[in-house]
Amino acid sequence: MKQVQPDGWERARGYSHGIIGEGPILAVAGQIGWNPRTHVFEAKDFVGQTRQALQNVATVLEAAGTGPHHVIRLTWYITDRDAYLRSVRELGAAYREVFSDRYPAMSVVVVAGLLEAEALVEIEATAVV
Repeated sequence: MKQVQPDGWERARGYSHGIIGEGPILAVAGQIGWNPRTHVFEAKDFVGQTRQALQNVATVLEAAGTGPHHVIRLTWYITDRDAYLRSVRELGAAYREVFSDRYPAMSVVVVAGLLEAEALVEIEATAVV
């Protein structure tokens, strides 16, 4: 993987402007912050659900024989922009717990709601294995 850094642009913090990868692509469906075995939201807060959603993404990556180091893109769908902005520091810590210091290209999209009414965040991933 190679990060893309356009000339004259400020270095991205917590994500990359672009990533170049070569190999088979793994698309990870949107993962929410519930326990995937029980479908129970053990965390009711934004950071806790995000940590679980990231762990769920990592578990799918592991099942495919890879890990967060091969992720080139993340898309986060969130239901509360203010909760996201209030929690940036804690979200960064939760992110690093699961993904270490790998920062793929990332988008955050604010949505009116998610299919599961209790879900506060849903995260999709694309990896090049």
